[in-house]
Amino acid sequence: MGTKVLTMLEPLWQGFPPVDPLAVSGSASRTLPARYESVRCARAFTRETLQGWDLDDLFDSVALVVSELVTNALRHAILAAPEQPDAAPPARLHLMRWSSRLICAVRDPSDDSPVAGEADSAAESGRGLYLVDSFSDSWGWHPLAGAAHGKIVWAQFRLP
Repeated sequence: MGTKVLTMLEPLWQGFPPVDPLAVSGSASRTLPARYESVRCARAFTRETLQGWDLDDLFDSVALVVSELVTNALRHAILAAPEQPDAAPPARLHLMRWSSRLICAVRDPSDDSPVAGEADSAAESGRGLYLVDSFSDSWGWHPLAGAAHGKIVWAQFRLP
């Protein structure tokens, strides 16, 4: 993993138990264009990556969390921006694997913090972060390090 990627993802290490970021046993990353079709692409990318890491059994939970994180990035950070969606910086999905955990992280260009809404069963939206919290072992967010604008929203899964 390159030094530039490690610097950008530096906030991910905050709040985790001590771990050497250079000891990542696998990492994969994909840019996601500012289109809702990117959610489907993110799920396919997640499936391929987890299959390559022999973690197929985790796909349903991880894909649901990835879908919610990417949807939130698109809806609240990219497509909601006053600029034209084509001009908005894309989201980026990062999947990182250690021997005991998997991290899914979505980077977006917004400095706004994610807000968990009330889990209203009658509403058609607003349950994304509630689902992330329910299906992952932990989640959080951090502003990007350095001069870059944006944030990273991450979810952690313990590996069997």
